Amino acid sequence: MGEELNELLMQQLAKPADSCVTENGVSFLEQVVCPIYDVIAAEAANNENGKAPHSTWRNYDDFNEYFWSPSCLKLRWPLDRDSSFFWKPTARTKALAIIAFNDGNFDSKTIHEVLSLGPTYFVMKLFQSLLDIVVMYGAYSTTRLLAVSRIFVRFIWFSFATIFICFLYVKGLQEKSSSKSESTIFQIYIIVLGIYTGIQFFWSSLARLPSCHHMLNRCDDWSVVRLFKWIHQEHYYVGRGMYKATSDYVMYVLFWLIVLGGKFSFAYFLQIRPLVKPTRVIIDIKDVRYSWHDFVSKNNHNALTIYSLWAPVFCIYLLDIHIFYTIISAAVGFLLGAKDRLGEIRSLSAVHKLFEKFPEAFMDNLYIPLATRDSLRITGQVLQKNKFDAARFSSFWNEIVRNLREEDYITNLEMELLLMPKNSGTVPMVQWPLFLLASKIFLAKDIAGESDSQEELWDRIARDDYMKYAVEECFHTIKLILTSILDDDEGKLWVERIYEDIRGSIVKQSMHIDFQLKKLALVIQKITALTGILKEVENPELERGAVNAALDLYDVIQLDFLNVNMRKNYATWNMLLKARKEGRLFSKLKWPRDPELRSQIRRLHSLFTIKDSAANVPKNLEARRRLEFFTNSLFMSMPRTKPVREMLSFSVFTPYYSETVLYSVHELLKKNEDGISILFYLQKIYPDEWKNFLTRIGRDENTHESDLIDNDDENLELRFWASYRGQTLARTVRGMMYYRKALMLQAYLERITVGDMEAAVPTTEATDTKGFEFSPEARAHADLKFTYVVTCQIYGKQKEEQKPEAADIALLLQRNEALRVAFIDEVETLTDGEVHREFFSKLVKGDINGKDKEVYSIKLPGNPKLGEGKPENQNHAIVFTRGNAVQTIDMNQDNYFEEALKMRNLLEEFHVYHGIRPATILGIREHVFTGSVSSLASFMSNQETTFVTLGQRVLATPLKVRMHYGHPDVFDRVFHITRGGISKASRVINISEDIYAGFNSTLRQGNITHHEYIQVGKGRDVGLNQIALFEGKVAGGNGEQVLSRDIYRLGQLFDYFRMLSFYFTTVGYYVCTMLTVITVYIFLYGKTYLALSGVGEDIQSRASVLHNKALNTALNTQFLFQIGVFTAIPMVLGFILEQGLLRAVVSFITMQFQLCTVFFTFSLGTKTHYFGRTILHGGAKYHATGRGFVVIHIKFSENYRLYSRSHFVKAPPPFRTHTGYVVPISIYLLVRSFRTVEDFRDWTNWLFYRGGIGVKGSGAEESWEAWWDEELSHIRTLGGRLMETILSLRFFIFQYGVIYKLDVQGSNTSLSIFTFSQKISVNFQLILRFIQGVAFMLALAGITVAVVLTGLTVADVFACILAFVPTGWGLLSICVAWKPMLKRVGLWKSVRSLGRLYDAGMGMLIFIPYLDLHILVLKIQAANLVGFEKS
Repeated sequence: MGEELNELLMQQLAKPADSCVTENGVSFLEQVVCPIYDVIAAEAANNENGKAPHSTWRNYDDFNEYFWSPSCLKLRWPLDRDSSFFWKPTARTKALAIIAFNDGNFDSKTIHEVLSLGPTYFVMKLFQSLLDIVVMYGAYSTTRLLAVSRIFVRFIWFSFATIFICFLYVKGLQEKSSSKSESTIFQIYIIVLGIYTGIQFFWSSLARLPSCHHMLNRCDDWSVVRLFKWIHQEHYYVGRGMYKATSDYVMYVLFWLIVLGGKFSFAYFLQIRPLVKPTRVIIDIKDVRYSWHDFVSKNNHNALTIYSLWAPVFCIYLLDIHIFYTIISAAVGFLLGAKDRLGEIRSLSAVHKLFEKFPEAFMDNLYIPLATRDSLRITGQVLQKNKFDAARFSSFWNEIVRNLREEDYITNLEMELLLMPKNSGTVPMVQWPLFLLASKIFLAKDIAGESDSQEELWDRIARDDYMKYAVEECFHTIKLILTSILDDDEGKLWVERIYEDIRGSIVKQSMHIDFQLKKLALVIQKITALTGILKEVENPELERGAVNAALDLYDVIQLDFLNVNMRKNYATWNMLLKARKEGRLFSKLKWPRDPELRSQIRRLHSLFTIKDSAANVPKNLEARRRLEFFTNSLFMSMPRTKPVREMLSFSVFTPYYSETVLYSVHELLKKNEDGISILFYLQKIYPDEWKNFLTRIGRDENTHESDLIDNDDENLELRFWASYRGQTLARTVRGMMYYRKALMLQAYLERITVGDMEAAVPTTEATDTKGFEFSPEARAHADLKFTYVVTCQIYGKQKEEQKPEAADIALLLQRNEALRVAFIDEVETLTDGEVHREFFSKLVKGDINGKDKEVYSIKLPGNPKLGEGKPENQNHAIVFTRGNAVQTIDMNQDNYFEEALKMRNLLEEFHVYHGIRPATILGIREHVFTGSVSSLASFMSNQETTFVTLGQRVLATPLKVRMHYGHPDVFDRVFHITRGGISKASRVINISEDIYAGFNSTLRQGNITHHEYIQVGKGRDVGLNQIALFEGKVAGGNGEQVLSRDIYRLGQLFDYFRMLSFYFTTVGYYVCTMLTVITVYIFLYGKTYLALSGVGEDIQSRASVLHNKALNTALNTQFLFQIGVFTAIPMVLGFILEQGLLRAVVSFITMQFQLCTVFFTFSLGTKTHYFGRTILHGGAKYHATGRGFVVIHIKFSENYRLYSRSHFVKAPPPFRTHTGYVVPISIYLLVRSFRTVEDFRDWTNWLFYRGGIGVKGSGAEESWEAWWDEELSHIRTLGGRLMETILSLRFFIFQYGVIYKLDVQGSNTSLSIFTFSQKISVNFQLILRFIQGVAFMLALAGITVAVVLTGLTVADVFACILAFVPTGWGLLSICVAWKPMLKRVGLWKSVRSLGRLYDAGMGMLIFIPYLDLHILVLKIQAANLVGFEKS
């Protein structure tokens, strides 16, 4: 290919390449792309819809990595179609325990025992190498020979090393025990171990420290170095040079040393050491009385009892490191957030207090540098600089406020109060928004009347800065207005004379003498009357009224207010008095027409009329939150912005499939069983926004929605209003288009070059934003720097089928001219009588005629959807993005205008030093806007907020392992497009596609950062079922990640401490979650063993007699599980940082009352179930959660289908009656109440499928049988069947223990008792299996005879029945694991009937408590009704 390209370049005339010439012309697509596509498509078809093992078919990564190897050169050029490539398929716990069992003494004996860690280490490494061989089995044929060789070489090396080290250690101990002197062999063992440890430490230093790493790279030519590196880790095309700067390395090593120090201290002092003495006591007990037939412990130092004590401790030892990581990371995240100044402005009072600092902070961070501002700062012109900053800040602040009004978060009055004056006039001070100054004049008036001296008066006013600003502004503004409207010389002279006397009195400190301050209210009243007239539209009647109002003001001031000595200016006062008598005074009044003057009049009138405090403006909580975060971010560290023309260009990218675009009127008005519609629901949870919406469209706030539907414009506005409060594409598009609006405003204000802006444009015009959205220059600049592509994969198909989603997308295209939509267009052509399908990737925009205008069309080699849907949707359209960066945005996200202003700053982070690697992904924080919908949504919001703020803050710094966890990160577009894109799409294994972009970036020497001065909105699931499905999808995706090459390589190539950070924040989190549940199982089964075997009671009685408190404590170790409370620390610290201590405490207590603990326990079970199932069997699935409002009744059958296997049957059999009710109780409390009769009927219909004759249920929603088969579909492999069988054996323990507690057995512990119990259980099985007729009578007669003729009691019968419940379930679980075999022998129908019976029993068990409660409520209602009738 290179030679052919060189020949083409050498020729003088351009001509097509011979290798790409076809019958239809030149086609690189047909000659190169299509053959490779055909192979990939064939492999994708061979994956059995994602069910085939990953080793049996080649996915995208396999093909990609093929071209990393020299093997790709065998394809030749032109491509050799006969090539095989185109063939289509048919130890630390031990050390602590040793120290503890030596009573904490660190003597020579202890040292010798601790040195046994050497053999332990090599045995574990041997086991690891053996696991590599086993795990790689089945993939040898598709793996490079060098990689396979390395696995076996490591196994051989560690086999010999393990044998050698173990021999030295054992031989050394033997020689030492036979002689008193130190053994020579043991000394050799210590030397060998020391040398190996030193080499490992030295190698780690060379490989991890940047300075050493550069030196090591220079030695790659040495064969010994290459061999050692190859044995240590496989040679990869990616993953080289992932080291960080030495300072970063030291920081995350220090972090983990603290975590590990806390973990080991906890393990030693609270777990291991307290159990040493009880363990010794239990081992020494010889005559333990067992109440059953014991196989293991009776003559083996009570082995099972020791296991029961130590097994939970060992499990907690494995998972408590995650708890300590959680605690330490929360503390570090809190400190980092405080350092970044997060949470400094967390209330409206803080906004009020710091508002005067906002303009300067805004100009320092979000505005381009200006020479005039710098000169004002250098020359010390503070007032002029402050006005300069305020004038430019006001343009952006006012646009933010107007957008809040357009979004219906604030009222018209609140908008007026929040708007800031332009500060471009002649008033010699900064004018602040009215919400800061409201009611201040009235307070100052009262103070003036109460004060006895001018000094006291000014001291009291100056205590409140904004009261002082209000008084000063009124003083200057009144003069400005009066001198502007009074067109006669006498009137202007009077104003000047009054103001000179006031200034003179201030200088002489004689205000209380020269003026009647108690009459100030009269003056204010007259000025208010005058401004009230002047703010209206001019007419003759108002002109006369204004003259009269001015004269009234003159009279009040002259007769009531003034006490000055008029003799000093007698001539002036005499002339004014004469003019007043002759009617010449104020005879000429010029009506204010200048817009700036009119705004000053309206503002002064508001200052004199608003008597209520505006301390709670705005009232809407969302508006408050946004303003608080924006103003807080002004003081955070961020790169200085550049002009729009110099900034990096970027694209925003949103994948969409078939979710809601825009709510239809039918959807909004459709009522559920309770008569609740979505619109009614929105009106109730957003009442203030609904009133603001009605006001905005010119309707009365009491208008009914039915009045809006008949008007087309109002109908559309109603649909948009509702859609902007849901998780819809319309909301996302509106939010992302704020980027363009922000860029247009910024470009408009920067439309003149910085150097001559002040000279060329007046101050009023330089800050005037009127009409900026229609400026051709501003629009051109914005369109050059910003592109928004929504990739709607099936938009073409939706248009053909005339789906409402297509019409709504077309509407969005018309309303947003910069919006582009990419989609797959499928075209069918008829060639030689055969139908051929061709696929095109197209980009369209809206045109002026309301039609779609095609921008680009790219022919594809075939159907692009070969892998997972969402990443394939992104991959086909990524080519349509442009610019230096691309921001990935999901279709349930939102954005805010004020945050869009900071996008220029964020893009500059690509040029900021973030370590030895430049930033390739910029992570930003999210605000979950669905938190107010319900208590469940609030829980998810708080949990998610903690992760995307505090959690990711620590992952980025100091741990350096932040990945891409979804949206809305900003990618270096060129970096990622040239390194595999932003989405891996292989079937099943890439089901959680987002995080693989982070893996890919890190492996290719990228650097992922996190920035919290900017945020976007994010929607989350709001219903219990939605949340469960979402968490199931994520947990399953993490289970698949465990198998991925990305996780393997990162784990191999990270240094130890960075690997710990990576592990515990990705798959390790779910492993620890699963370990938590396993620990509970082990603990409960251990307690069951102690209780049923009689050992616990016997040892407890001995401990009480011997007063052995340590033994008593050991037998009651459930306190260890209370450490799980510490996992709430990140959420609490996040609350404290961003809300304050008081609000954090209130929020946390409120969550407890809302039973968040029950919910998170429920969530824990969901994650464990799906993660564990994926680990055992693979085959994770994408669960469509739905993003709508949950205003419908969820039937019990749906809840049962969703939670039966993940929660209901998970309770350990001996505790099912206790623990098993946690789940149904939580459902009663967390979801809407069941409808007893309706739900029961629906559930029984589903369970037994009472359909028509011969009709079969087509899906899990209609038929129990279909659902049951679906629930068993994950058990496909022999290994999976064996694991399910082994796990099912735990259900037999309960029956084994219960039968030895029967009255009939007395003190007999013979195994025959267990056989007898099986007979009783079989009789009970007959009752269950043949519930009718003679079988039931025979079974009942058999049990009666056994009770009469033997020592069997009725209690024994019920005990046997209870014991068989878990036994039967265990048998059923084993049977379903071997379903194919049972089908062959014809027993499957019986097994299925038994399974239906168990599900029926479980459903009844859940229904009974609620039924009792329902009956109680009905009785209470009936009693109340009777009492009412009697009264």
